Amino acid sequence: MRLQREFHAILTIAYREILKALRDPARIITTLTIPFILVIVLGNSFQANIGQSLLYNYLTYTFTGVFAQTLFQSMSLGMISLIEDRENDFHQELFIAPISRYSIMLGKLFGELFIAAMMIVGLLFFGLLIGVPLLFPGVILLLMTAFVVCLLGGAFGLMILSSLKSQRTANQIITFFLFPQLFLAGVFTPIQKLPWYLDILSRLSPLRYAVDLVRSAFYAGSVEYSKVVLASFTFDISIVGVLFLLFFCSGTVLFVRSERNM
Repeated sequence: MRLQREFHAILTIAYREILKALRDPARIITTLTIPFILVIVLGNSFQANIGQSLLYNYLTYTFTGVFAQTLFQSMSLGMISLIEDRENDFHQELFIAPISRYSIMLGKLFGELFIAAMMIVGLLFFGLLIGVPLLFPGVILLLMTAFVVCLLGGAFGLMILSSLKSQRTANQIITFFLFPQLFLAGVFTPIQKLPWYLDILSRLSPLRYAVDLVRSAFYAGSVEYSKVVLASFTFDISIVGVLFLLFFCSGTVLFVRSERNM
């Protein structure tokens, strides 16, 4: 009975998050439009200027990076709904229910996954339009890694936002943590060779492992694999798994503690 109650709680909270997202189509449109612009403008410009000197297609390289970055960032930003619910005192109602606090957070994550799923479909369709070679076996592996990247992004957002009190502060803080990772994670440019101080920061960036995991899946079995992938698939998935557990558990504990102190 306890397990069934927790499962129903997760589904109910996820359903509420989906309804909230569907009532805000501007968010979905904006989140999809920005990566399209980045891939078309940056991908094509760099491909035209430096692509000939590379041993792989830069447009495809940019697409895989933006694919991972968009899902990671969307899930992280989506967790700002925690702050909105806190301002509306909705969490006080949830916390008197006989359900685990982890179920509440899982419900939030799975609700955001629905939005991410629509973005995945849109990004893959866009990839086909610009000529990214999306073959069936690779797409299946790409979808699996996309799910993992979404979970990591959501857990990262949960940890960063868990102790914040206002949406304005939350937007500023999450942007502060996300923006540098665009360059430290190799979303747009190769990061095989970096100054030692940037290399340290890059290795501390969760997005680095999300991007590399997606590229490991996409380039698996291709001749470009060793030129664009930083580490093995096993290494990346292990790091992502550890980071997810760390972010999710610590974020939930901090959030619950913050609610009790209010």
